[in-house]
Amino acid sequence: MKDRRNGIIQLAILVALGAAVLLSLAAPDLEGRDRSREPVEVSVLIRSADSSLWANTRLGMEQAAGDLGAELRFLTPGADNDQEEQKELLRREVERGTDALVLAPVDPADLGAEWETLTRGTPTVTLESELPEAVALITPDNEALGWALARRALEEYRGGTVLLLDCLPENTGVQARVEAAEAALIRGGATVLRWSETGEEELIRLDEEGALAQVVALEIGATEAAAQAKERAGSSAALYGVGVTSRIAAWLERGTISAVAAWSEYAAGYLAVQQAAGAAREKTEPLTETLPFSVVGGDEIYESEYQKLLFPVMS
Repeated sequence: MKDRRNGIIQLAILVALGAAVLLSLAAPDLEGRDRSREPVEVSVLIRSADSSLWANTRLGMEQAAGDLGAELRFLTPGADNDQEEQKELLRREVERGTDALVLAPVDPADLGAEWETLTRGTPTVTLESELPEAVALITPDNEALGWALARRALEEYRGGTVLLLDCLPENTGVQARVEAAEAALIRGGATVLRWSETGEEELIRLDEEGALAQVVALEIGATEAAAQAKERAGSSAALYGVGVTSRIAAWLERGTISAVAAWSEYAAGYLAVQQAAGAAREKTEPLTETLPFSVVGGDEIYESEYQKLLFPVMS
């Protein structure tokens, strides 16, 4: 009798366990599948061959991926701003079946013309430049940034030519900065020369011609190139740039760069992946604000309010 009772108890336990397993399997279907924590793959396509220019942005992306359960694939072109290669990388990632894209577009107009063919509806977040078809744009206010950097240059302007570097005419985000800076400089009474080269030879030639007072660069790669050219040429022209890298911070510290317009590239990276993963999971809130920025001079880099902008890893 006792053995029979034990057998019944064991059978009851097995039935209860089986029912629990069946309920756990059925629960997602009964409640509606919750995709909020399912892994998603996000492909990140930057436009610069030198990935160090985007190092702080990548740190933010990796943090977001860890927090949100996303898997990242970083792809860089073989040469800076190679639009055709960027389109090929886009096409390949979409064909692979990536869940979402984060893109710093080289030429937004050219991409927009082929958008449906290239992306096939894959949710895309853009950095720096707007694409109407993208689900979000992560950028500071480009016009306000260009204007603010120009106003900082004008505070120290004492006459002569201001060289305004215009290296990416097809990039709408950078162009918005350049146009706003030019308007502000002219309005402030400066003599402005728009220039499409950042090489040492061009800077030396212009410097030797005399009256080169300032150089304004509105793109991070152009800022680094101009700083390198200035040091090698021994130019005394004041340099104003954008963005933050370890090299730019060092140039600010030793006075090669007079001031930069800086924003939290770490936050930009985090927001980009957050928006892309949310769009892939169909759980995202549209962004309504641009990233805040500050214009920081070399004598201000160690002030507490700028530490997280210039030294995000150490802060």
